[in-house]
Amino acid sequence: MKIKNLAAVYSIFVGVSMIGMWTSFYFANAIPELETEPIRTILHIAAEIATGISLIIGGYGLYRNLNWGFRAYLLSMGMLLYTLIVSPGYYAQKGVIEFVGMFAVFIIISIAFIALSFKKPHQFEAE
Repeated sequence: MKIKNLAAVYSIFVGVSMIGMWTSFYFANAIPELETEPIRTILHIAAEIATGISLIIGGYGLYRNLNWGFRAYLLSMGMLLYTLIVSPGYYAQKGVIEFVGMFAVFIIISIAFIALSFKKPHQFEAE
């Protein structure tokens, strides 16, 4: 499998997972901050859902080899990198080390794909 296709599948997987995670947290009433900090929490969730949607769109465009796919993918990966840097702090403060570890793994994988896309852009751009 080409690196571009792996990157696209990763992007789509993470995007679907982000949306799925927040959906499951919401329906399980597992977001107590909606009661204590509703505005900040709603805006945070909206940003993460937007990141998830962007990852799905960027991954789809990259996988389908569409002209705009590579640019959309890079934008979505930048959004993802930001959320992967910010989000672990919440879980670290609560002492949920498993989530901190999960974010660390995703940061490493994401940085690797981003670095490859800059080092070998010809392998990511539309053919």
